[in-house]
Amino acid sequence: MNNRMEFNLFVEYLQIEKNASKYTVEFYSSDLIEFSQFLEQEGIVHFTEVDYRVIRIYLTKLFDKKLSRTTVLRKISSLRSFYRFMEREGLVEDNPFIQIILPKAPKPIPTFLYEEELEKLFAASDITTTLGQRNQALLETLYATGIRVSECQTLELNDIDFNVGTMFVQGKGKKERYVLFGEHAHHALHMYIHDGRKKLLAKSKNVSSNVFLNAQGNPLTTRGIRSILQTLVEQTALTIHVHPHKLRHTFATHLLNEGADLRTVQELLGHENLSSTQIYTHVTKDHLRNVYMDSHPRARKKR
Repeated sequence: MNNRMEFNLFVEYLQIEKNASKYTVEFYSSDLIEFSQFLEQEGIVHFTEVDYRVIRIYLTKLFDKKLSRTTVLRKISSLRSFYRFMEREGLVEDNPFIQIILPKAPKPIPTFLYEEELEKLFAASDITTTLGQRNQALLETLYATGIRVSECQTLELNDIDFNVGTMFVQGKGKKERYVLFGEHAHHALHMYIHDGRKKLLAKSKNVSSNVFLNAQGNPLTTRGIRSILQTLVEQTALTIHVHPHKLRHTFATHLLNEGADLRTVQELLGHENLSSTQIYTHVTKDHLRNVYMDSHPRARKKR
């Protein structure tokens, strides 16, 4: 790849200055490599030669590939950030991607589980078995805290404080926060850690401080967590798809439905911007309307 020096400097900037996650660095790197390959095909030697015309040709090629608008927006955002970095370092005079304005992709309204569906999931695990205890503790943890699957996967024993009912988690960009959990999660975690987890760990030759282990006693992967949730769904005969992020959506939606304020939910979710949390207000509008209609003296005509 041409422009190797600029590429390496940008990746270093993402890792050190921005504390970007491994996945963020991979996405940015992939987008930048793809753009570099496009430039080579167009006979453009260096990143500094890119102008508005070149970008329009690149956009045309992206849309010709039938990529979704969301994917195109992400790629343009990656390149805009790269050229912003180049401009800051004095490697280019102007950021050519500043001129590119694409309409924002509509944010999908997050789906969530209803309480009846949750109850069936919570009743699915056989907690007399080691894996049943683990599955129950996993499910209770995800719903009780709203943490991301990556945060759950890296959760360690010392991160849990049973005395005050909190967990210490490292989120995106290595940002740290504390989350809360209640009695149901407390009971499920306590049972699993003092019984099921010890039996699972005994099957492995490795010593692990990770809370959640697989059947061989090794740390669960994020893919393993997703697989467990889908297995629980199949056991309940529910006709829904459940993934860890859906439990995160459910956590936020249920809190807002029960009157929690947006700032508190933002802090618990670990969102940097309130706008990321505000999407959950869309799914609570039906609830708000019902409360309004039932509570306001002049909302309905008296019969």
